[in-house]
Amino acid sequence: MPEEPTSPDLVDLTRRTLEVANRRDFDARMSFYSLDAVWDMSPMGLGRYEGAAAVRGFFEDWIGACEEWAMEPEGILDVRSGVTLAVFIQNARLAGSGGYVRLRYAATAVWVNGRIAETMNYTDIDEARAAAERLAEERG
Repeated sequence: MPEEPTSPDLVDLTRRTLEVANRRDFDARMSFYSLDAVWDMSPMGLGRYEGAAAVRGFFEDWIGACEEWAMEPEGILDVRSGVTLAVFIQNARLAGSGGYVRLRYAATAVWVNGRIAETMNYTDIDEARAAAERLAEERG
């Protein structure tokens, strides 16, 4: 009997991206992204970054501004058709500050051949959920 082709476990891959992010291992983190990846923060008013170098630059600047930084998943869902929806909580302390910042947000990701092609980030979880459903529907 022929083996069924297996598709990557996108929930597991999302967790693995989180693990390397928490280690601040930018090389390992970027191995999960396509060369023409898009990291879109425009729903949060923070711009859109196109291409692996720009995405990495955003990660380095964002995390590098913090003496302490960690991200934890609140939930990760494989919506379907290569689309994931994840809700994350970031806890950070900016360099030179005694105060902590907490950010709860959601990210939709489009995966192609086991790599992230595009991520859109939202502070409105319901908006992210609707966007993930729409993306999955468009991708069939």
